[in-house]
Amino acid sequence: MARFTNCRSKVKTGNWREDQYLEEIKIKEYLEKKERGELTAQKVDLLKQNILKPVNLSVTNDGYLHFGDVVMLVNVGGGNRESSVVCVNSDINRLTNVPSLGIQAPCPVSAGRGAQPCPRNAFIITSVDGSPEGATLHFEQSFALKTTSGFTRGLYLTSDLKSFQKCAKMSRLQEVYLDDSDCFLTWWKVVHFDPQERLEYEGLPVTANMKVLILHCKTNQALAVLGNHLLWTMYGQEYEVTAHTFLDSHKAEQDNNHWVLCTADPAGDGLALLKVPQ
Repeated sequence: MARFTNCRSKVKTGNWREDQYLEEIKIKEYLEKKERGELTAQKVDLLKQNILKPVNLSVTNDGYLHFGDVVMLVNVGGGNRESSVVCVNSDINRLTNVPSLGIQAPCPVSAGRGAQPCPRNAFIITSVDGSPEGATLHFEQSFALKTTSGFTRGLYLTSDLKSFQKCAKMSRLQEVYLDDSDCFLTWWKVVHFDPQERLEYEGLPVTANMKVLILHCKTNQALAVLGNHLLWTMYGQEYEVTAHTFLDSHKAEQDNNHWVLCTADPAGDGLALLKVPQ
């Protein structure tokens, strides 16, 4: 009768040495990535630490907007939308170390519901026609909207005619994004939100913290936020931002296109109150 020798449970069988070697390699690679700060969790923390740190918005003592002012683009909400702010929608795949740590262009935007000023949602009103910094911005005057320097690289809010290859991700409407090129595609203008008063306001200074329309100069489409198109981002669920004019039955722009260029309260109590005319 054949005799069989059973191995005890403590005896290693199979390719145990190979498995152990592979496990050691994984641990070594993990520690090397951790040392270089290349772990996903580390990149997420690095991104959020830089893009969510506090920023001071400009204070307008005369009540008007000026070139060089740091503002937030706030949509007042309505319908199925809450109040929201245009934000840099960057993830860890858009981080770059060249020439320094920051966001890589082109970069998408979205509308988040957080209202704390930070590099992610702060924009600088920038001259494109030679107007000096500090000069008052007027209705129908062309200007650019640029992110703050440093981590967000001073990227320009940009749009262009939609095409099959280039359009908004969810709605397929005209895309709005951030780019590092200062060209005609980055030009915008402010017009009064009420079509019946638009001609009367043309050429007048733009009052801060008032409801207005922001039109793209090349395509004449209005900056819009879409409550029925939601994006899942690193910062939570946010609305899609596009350039598209939404008209009601009276040929007036809907609240998707209504924006407030929000500044800081001169009293130092955070954001200025939204002075929305009825």
